[in-house]
Amino acid sequence: MSEVRVRFAPSPTGFFHIGSARTALFNWLYAKHTGGQFILRVEDTDKERNTEEALQVLIEGMQWLGLDWDEGPGKGGQFGPYFQSQRSAVYEEYLNLLKSKNRVYEKEGALWFRLEGERYIEYDDFKKAEVEKVKNTPVVIDDAIRGRVERTEERDFVIVRSNGEPVFHFVNVVDDISMNITHVIRGEDHLSNTSKHVELFKAFGVKPPIFAHIPLILKESGPGKMSKRDKGALIEEYQKRGFVSDAVCNYICLLGWNPKDDQEKMSIQTIIERFDFDGINKGNARFDEQKLAALNSEYLKELSIETLTQLALPELEEAGCVTDQTDREYLHSVLRLVQPKIKSLDTLADYVGYFFQERYEEDAKALARIQKNGDAKNLLLEIMEVFEAQEAYTSEQLEETLTQIASKHQRKLFAYFPIIRFAISGRSGGPDLLPLLAVMGRDRVLSRLRAFLENTSI
Repeated sequence: MSEVRVRFAPSPTGFFHIGSARTALFNWLYAKHTGGQFILRVEDTDKERNTEEALQVLIEGMQWLGLDWDEGPGKGGQFGPYFQSQRSAVYEEYLNLLKSKNRVYEKEGALWFRLEGERYIEYDDFKKAEVEKVKNTPVVIDDAIRGRVERTEERDFVIVRSNGEPVFHFVNVVDDISMNITHVIRGEDHLSNTSKHVELFKAFGVKPPIFAHIPLILKESGPGKMSKRDKGALIEEYQKRGFVSDAVCNYICLLGWNPKDDQEKMSIQTIIERFDFDGINKGNARFDEQKLAALNSEYLKELSIETLTQLALPELEEAGCVTDQTDREYLHSVLRLVQPKIKSLDTLADYVGYFFQERYEEDAKALARIQKNGDAKNLLLEIMEVFEAQEAYTSEQLEETLTQIASKHQRKLFAYFPIIRFAISGRSGGPDLLPLLAVMGRDRVLSRLRAFLENTSI
């Protein structure tokens, strides 16, 4: 087993943002790629926002994406507790260690970390006050993605607030030390914090982990980082819309990483094998929901009919298309028919509803085109007698029958397609017509053709 230990340290706020999901995914992929350990550590010290329900959103989102952790909530491990709210004793121990080294002092009720270096006073025009600064050696960060980065901390900083709560910088470093974290993979927006963290590692006498700061995810259009308010930003949206979780993982990994060829659709195992820091871009990635939807469509096409049915049933049941009494063989036949066409499961009920419901909405524009034709009724009457006499409704036999009818009436075969499709579905488009008729079956097709002739003015 590799010595690599990475962590994902989210704050459960009730949202699982796509940026957080990508951070979790990149850590998970690196652990899997190296044979290391992936730790889930929960930063739950914000008592107002961090609820059990919020934690559940996070846990369910990670489980849905397949991001299993080796240590953390529900798994345990020798470096716990894995909730920051339960680690007060650990923080107290490390705080006392800094105090023993004379690296902590109190000011205005808060505890400050004392930087090493020559001190001097500088006037701050913005604050209209004198500020103590430190002439300090620049912190050199050999970032695995960004390369060599130099930052200089010029001022002491707070590590414990006046209310007794430890600050992010302090607990983050303490947790990484006490959990033996070897690599810190996180968003580029944390790079500005890293010099503070390195100063703390040095003060504890611990070699810092390897840092790898991944590029930001930009919103779909316009400037700026993607936020939870932006369309497509939350993982739970894709859960609810019936996206394939592997497709979402596949797309998220492409936000800032590429395998150095044109391949985009890859199995999770292939991504694990190929994932490494040298494939992560320095430039920011732009979210593209159309690209995600297209990738999801490719995954949908490859699902087994059992898996597709399992994913589709909640959508179809909620829309009232199917019930427990729906014939499962007929349902499978419908899903096989439409599988090559569907883009996502959240639109499936609208796409296939007429297969299961006798009352369905008709496309008014399509009806107007048929009425304008003026010959639609004659077309239906020409096929009705033959369709009623025919017993077998396979695609091949239906095509042969329609070809004979068309020849008899000196028409083209496809002249019959628009009116037949509209009469049985209320649509002008959909799956290929002849396979559609075969799936619907003789009784359902004839019933709808008769009803259309009796009830619709054409």
